[in-house]
Order: sequence, then structure tokens, then C-alpha cells
Amino acid sequence: MDAQQQGSGSLGRAEPRPALHASARNFPLAFGVLLALLSGLPFLVATHPQLTDYASHLARYHVMLDGGHSAFLSGYYDFEWRWTGNLGADLLMWPLGRLLGVETAGWLIGLLLPPLTGLAVLSVEWVLRRRIGIGSLLAFALIWSPAMGMGFYNFCLSLALALFAFAGWVRLDAWRWRWLLFLPVGLVVWLCHVAGWGVLGVLVFGYEWQRRKRPAAFLAPWPLTLLLVPLLLTGGAKGGLSYGPDLLLYKIGIWLKAMREQSMQLDLLSLGILVGAILAAVFFRRIDGRLGWAALIFAVLTIVVPRHLGGGDFADWRLIAVALMIGCLAIDWPAPRWVLVAASALFIVRLGVTSATWQEQSRELEAALGALDHLPQGARVAGAVVVEASHWGIDPFEHAPSYATVRRDALVNSHFAVPGIHMLRLREPRKDFVDPSQRIYRQPGEPIDLAAFAPARHADYLWYFGEAKPDRMPPGAQVVYRTQGSFLARLAKPQSPR
Repeated sequence: MDAQQQGSGSLGRAEPRPALHASARNFPLAFGVLLALLSGLPFLVATHPQLTDYASHLARYHVMLDGGHSAFLSGYYDFEWRWTGNLGADLLMWPLGRLLGVETAGWLIGLLLPPLTGLAVLSVEWVLRRRIGIGSLLAFALIWSPAMGMGFYNFCLSLALALFAFAGWVRLDAWRWRWLLFLPVGLVVWLCHVAGWGVLGVLVFGYEWQRRKRPAAFLAPWPLTLLLVPLLLTGGAKGGLSYGPDLLLYKIGIWLKAMREQSMQLDLLSLGILVGAILAAVFFRRIDGRLGWAALIFAVLTIVVPRHLGGGDFADWRLIAVALMIGCLAIDWPAPRWVLVAASALFIVRLGVTSATWQEQSRELEAALGALDHLPQGARVAGAVVVEASHWGIDPFEHAPSYATVRRDALVNSHFAVPGIHMLRLREPRKDFVDPSQRIYRQPGEPIDLAAFAPARHADYLWYFGEAKPDRMPPGAQVVYRTQGSFLARLAKPQSPR
């Protein structure tokens, strides 16, 4: 029996599907491809990608590509390649950054990620059912997940590749040499990001479990692991494992923020619609077990997995969008054309809101970057970014001070540069001069006191981002550039020896 006909239906049921007329199949497929290509729109309407971690990733790429040629960068930073499961965009940046420049290459990689994910979603449903239905079009709302909005390039790339690889696993079901092909496939997905590799393994297990219902399904993903044994034995991603405080409240919070983007009302409504659609499909026995088991496992993992894992943050939060995406894809519910178009409305509305927000925020950032004209090459910069506790939307400015490294080879405190975890490191390690030292978490009405701001003790300039003006400044600081939501101030003197 063909792999596309085996094991469809609910978690415990197989049900044959009638063949669809070519026109009935082609319109949803063409419509889905169009939407997938449209998903990169925010990158086309904004000069600067408005992703939370983006600027710090650019700074790492900039130091990596410089290779020690800049006296300032080589004096401030070390960069050491490590073969870990978190290298996807870094490996792409090595050729693209040299060819196009680091900012253009970073923009291009980001532009390609949403369409790549959308096409991967379509490939999974197509190879399983030979049609595009409600599942894919609802899953499109998860393309712009919090992981994408925060700029987790490596994870997002690995997720797209994992979906494509899973589609290939299904398509090659009857090929005796499939295991040989998936030896390097597993390695490539792992190198992009270990979490995407885990997603692929769970997808393969869920598919094989639905078909076999035997313990052998646990061994089915073995080709994905064999080439990784030497790398896993010699290291891999390091870092602590931590659930953090207030575990129950935290887990409830990340589920409520599963689709966090810009609007709390829209994000919560979107979550309700998708969860409601999945539950309705379960009730009416319209869940395809070949994906349904994996979706259930991902949902459980969002509770079991800690927040901090292998040096990464929000390891559990990013899996919620995966669970919802696979849960939507598991919906096997034939519907007329108008229902398919209606199912895409959630994705289109969310994409429009993101695009409009990016346009506005990009203009704000462009104005703030005017401060770099007043910053000497190789300056030492203390970034200070106020993060409002009451603000729902993803803040794109949390790492904006890192642009000073990208464009001025500056020493900045907002980079991911923790020794033993990140490939970028400070030559003079200081616990108070790496991320998140730039963040100032503020409750409503709380004063902003920068008089004793720790990173300023090691800096020549203070670069501030925030809606409210500081109540106190470091002694002797003089503002040399100001916009509505930012300013650059020259500090009186470095308060620690160079």
C-alpha cells in the first residue's frame, strides 16, 4: 500500500480517501504556495528586520567575518568555531556575508526563512494526502511564531529543514536505502539547530508508531543519529539546565503567549481559534495519527522541557508553536474551496499587522541609528534598553545597541558572549558586560535610575532606548544625539581601567 494511503484518519483509525479531481487539488496547492511566498512580506516593507535578537546575531557574524583584521574587534573579542547543534545561519553567513556584506546577508536569510517554512508545511501535507487542506492553511499562522519574531534564525531554519526531511521520509517509505540518505540529513538538521533535529525525530517516531503500533517504532529514527555519535561524544552544545522560578505560572504564561507578536487581543484570539480547531478535529475524529501522535508528544514536551537547555533560552516556549503547527497539520478534514480561503484569513491578518508594525518600528530604528554618526570607531558603548513589563508585543530594540559593533567595531554589552556557551567571547570577560546587562526591566511607574548603571563603569558612551526618559543619569553624562525613543550620551570618563 502507498505511504500516502496508510494510517490516515484519527489516532486509532485508517480511512481511505477518494481521489480528488485535478482542479480540486491544484487550486489549494497554488494558493498555498502563493501564501508561503507572501510570508516574507515584513522583510520587504522594512529597512531593518525588527527581530529581538537580530542585531546581536549581526554583531557575531561581523566579528566572525572580520577574522581579526580590525584592531578594535580583535582587541575586544574572540571568535572560536565550535561544531555544535546551533550553526545554521552562521554556516550560511560565511559565504553570503563575504559576498553581500553582513547586513544584506542577514536580511536575505531572514527573508527566505518564512517562505521556506511555509513550503515545508505544504510539502508535509501534500506527501501525506496528495492535497492541501485546512490543516496547512491554519498552520501558516504559526510561520511567524515567537521564535521567528525573536530572531531565532538557527532554530527556524532547522524547523523548516526538519519538515522537508520528514516529507522526504514519508515519500521514500518503500525505498530500501532510505536509511543511508538520512544519515547526512540528520547531521545537517542537527548542525542547524539541535531542537529542529529533535522535532524531526519526534515526527518520524509518530509516523512510524501510527503505522506499526510496535516498539520497533522507537528505533525507526536511528539513521538520524548515527553520524552524530562522534560529535555528541566530543562535546556538543554546553550550558545549564534550568526551569527558572515560579514554574507553574511561567508554563501557563508561555502557553498564553504561544502566538505572541504585536497585539495581545489578536494573539489570544488566534490561539483560541487554532486550539479550538484542533479540539474540534479530535472530537469529530478528523486527526491524522501520522502527525497527531507527534503533536501530542510536542504538547507534553512543552511542559517537561526546561526553559534553559544547552545554552539556549525558551527551549520550551518555541516548542509550543511546533505543537500547534503539527496539530493543525494533523487536521484531515476535506472542505470546500471557500472554507480553505477563509482558513487562510488568520494568517493574512496576522501577516498584515506584523508588516505594518515593522514599517513603523524600522523608521524608529533608522532614526536611532543616526547616533552612530556621533560615535567614534572602536568606542566602548554601554547599551541600556528599557523593557516595559506591561508591554505585550515583542520588543525589537532589546539588542539594538549591538549595531555599534556592526558599524563602528565598538565594544558593546548587549551581545551573546557568555564563556563556554557562545562562540563570541569578550577578551576581558566581565559578567556585567554581556546580555542581558543592557536590559532594564521596568514595572509601570517605576523610576529609571542610570546613575549607577553597572555597564557604564566600563564604557565611554551610553546608548539608551526606551519610551520614558531616565530619572537619573550617570554623573557628567552629556547627550550628543537624541530621538523620540533613544539617545546617545558621552560619559564623563571610563569608570574602570582599560
